[in-house]
Amino acid sequence: MHRPAVPPRVAVFDAYGTLLDVHAAVARHAARIGPAAAALSALWRAKQLEYSWILSATGAYEPFLVLTERALGHAMAAHGIADAALRASLLAAYRQLDAFPDAVPMLRALRNRGIATAILSNGSPEMLADAVAAGGLAALLDDVLSVHPLRRYKPAPAIYALATERFACQPHEVAFVSSNPWDAYGAARFGFRVAWVNRSGAPVEYWLDETARMVPDLAALPALIAPG
Repeated sequence: MHRPAVPPRVAVFDAYGTLLDVHAAVARHAARIGPAAAALSALWRAKQLEYSWILSATGAYEPFLVLTERALGHAMAAHGIADAALRASLLAAYRQLDAFPDAVPMLRALRNRGIATAILSNGSPEMLADAVAAGGLAALLDDVLSVHPLRRYKPAPAIYALATERFACQPHEVAFVSSNPWDAYGAARFGFRVAWVNRSGAPVEYWLDETARMVPDLAALPALIAPG
């Protein structure tokens, strides 16, 4: 995301993995899962995303909540865990994910600088409503946009258009923030100013070193998006 003279009109955020910690659900029940907790959480997330891509590529759709449930079932089976009560606890925890500690201060700083804020997410509307409330983010967002009305998933270009339609703006007037490199790539292709939040220091992929600004956390964003 190159820094133009004019700040963007709106900052749009991916939810899961960017504002919300997708591994918080498993972390809360790690003692019940045992040594496989981290691997189970990683597989759960990987399958959740894989299912969304395959469905979109084949012209099919299931709500993200359904994909989340099926992905968890696969991850538990892969690790030989058959515990219905644990499965229910994990799904409930996923509806109440923790926001990253730097999310609220960052959103507040952007709004104080006159930048509108929104979420654009694969999440089902009911999932997002629960997560935004649990993370204490609701009062700091102008809107929460779900892919559900389009019945497709990111990175389909039509998904990113939901933001420009909602805020009646052009792509270059949107700062888009994601921790998911494939999402950052899709947003950059659409024409957004993109920031990739690379918390883990992962290797650059999808040519993001050429098309996006890279930051280690959300705290760096206000100065990047709306300096001064």
